[in-house]
Amino acid sequence: MNARYLSRRGFIGGLAATAGALALAPAAMGSAAATPRPTLFAHRGASALCPEHTLAAYARAIADGADYIEPDLVCTRDGVLVARHEANLSETTDVARRSEFAGRRTRKTIDGASHEGWFVDDFTLAELKTLRAIERIPADRPGSAQYDGMFQVLTFEEIIDFTAATSATTGKLIGLIPELKSSTYFASVGLPLEDRFIATLAAHDYTRRAPLEIQSFEIANLKYLREKLGKRANCRLMQLVGLGDIRPRDVVAAGGSLTYGQMCTPAGLSEIARYADVVAPPTRGVIPLNKDGFLAEPLPIVADAHAAGLRLETWTFRPENRFLAADFRNGDGERARNEAGSIAEIRRYLATGLDGFFTDDPALGRAALDMSK
Repeated sequence: MNARYLSRRGFIGGLAATAGALALAPAAMGSAAATPRPTLFAHRGASALCPEHTLAAYARAIADGADYIEPDLVCTRDGVLVARHEANLSETTDVARRSEFAGRRTRKTIDGASHEGWFVDDFTLAELKTLRAIERIPADRPGSAQYDGMFQVLTFEEIIDFTAATSATTGKLIGLIPELKSSTYFASVGLPLEDRFIATLAAHDYTRRAPLEIQSFEIANLKYLREKLGKRANCRLMQLVGLGDIRPRDVVAAGGSLTYGQMCTPAGLSEIARYADVVAPPTRGVIPLNKDGFLAEPLPIVADAHAAGLRLETWTFRPENRFLAADFRNGDGERARNEAGSIAEIRRYLATGLDGFFTDDPALGRAALDMSK
């Protein structure tokens, strides 16, 4: 196996090792979107190696060969889009240790679930910038946890600027795959995401030419974005879907009955194709697990999506044993990194005809792609 992908020499060393190769990459307009191979998405950056949604995670992901980096977008009290996986700041920042914000702890219902903690929409950007990012699952990722406290929460604009600067220095056109998180919730508290997002895209030259995929688990916001953005050569819309009888939150809010399971039928996929370009189920929605934890037979969703004119991209591959199908685990313990197992699992899924995939460790995703040529 190529040591370029699997050596773990630390963050700075990893950047140095790959900088020369990236600098030689051709600067082809739209190359990330146009590649005939499946597209490699860095899930919140290289989040297996560095705290998610930080400059470290994004820089490492780009150095390790990601085609796109992912900022999940939420909104501050003063209306600024920032990158966090969810509105609750408790697991990914040091807010719980900050005595000056102790009085902000509260309970909210977001996307149908009750959460207790500190929430982004109760903080101004200036207040949020005093916090520092931490590793979400330190017991699984102690190497990432060593960077706790080093990095700020990033705005969407800062991520665009960073990506544009990295593109300029490496000669590689790097895609962005932002997700609008909890749109129905943010609209309900007077902080709708969509127009802020559109205005941010329009304000930056890089986002007018770089590959973009815009994601949501909701439907109405994607339809709104299609209406406002139109069909742009550099931009796709991705309908994220869950499994079974779960309903999108905007459907629930409107009193509708449509489920993600219905959306993944041939008729449902044809409807998605009216407003989106991509459908993105979880990995187990492509190849499910048997009761014993081993992979079952692939479902027909890849072929059905292609028949509807959609790309099929899946989320998310993670390199620790406890996240892998039983086929690929080794005997090192459920929290142990298993790079060979992760690569093997990705390759099994690539064989179904995926058009793209998310991974927490882009180096392993790149290795799987290179081994599957």
